[in-house]
Amino acid sequence: RYADDCNVYVRSQRAGERVMALLRRLYGRLRLKVNETKSAVATVFGRKFLGYAFFKAPGRVVKRRVADKAIKAFKERIRELTPRVTGRSLKAVAERLRLFVRGWKAYFRLAQTPRVWQALDEWMRHRVRAIQLKQWKHGRTIFREMMARGAKPGVAQQVAANAGRWWRNSGKLLNATLTIRWADQLGMPRLV
Repeated sequence: RYADDCNVYVRSQRAGERVMALLRRLYGRLRLKVNETKSAVATVFGRKFLGYAFFKAPGRVVKRRVADKAIKAFKERIRELTPRVTGRSLKAVAERLRLFVRGWKAYFRLAQTPRVWQALDEWMRHRVRAIQLKQWKHGRTIFREMMARGAKPGVAQQVAANAGRWWRNSGKLLNATLTIRWADQLGMPRLV
């Protein structure tokens, strides 16, 4: 078996072209073809490798990040796992999320982007709060449940008045009521 993905890092464009020509010759002797559509001599920034990419941090330090395509795939999978009409309890949704997020986090543990992890965590909690609002359904139920969880009467009334706007209501208005602690009690996974 041969490795089918590799990156070679050199100092200059000229050195990159020289190494690429050498690799084509070596692979040719092994009767292997270099996929020209995927291969390139290019700067490290803007390229991805096995879901990772690089970025330049302050102080000209090069760091690892999750590639944009991998983050997009992550969000698509989370959307599949958290539809608003699930027919499942929130604990069951959190369990399904935990299984996926644990594996994804383990694979991308070398990424050096804590703010991206935090943003993804907030986005996942936002989705689960929207499911909770959808399950409460009616304005009276929303008001009663929010008051039972210690919400301010004005906030509970505002959310209950817009009962059908699940995504909008599950943002900043609900943060103080359905907190990170609430998500932890459900068993929601965290990337941070």
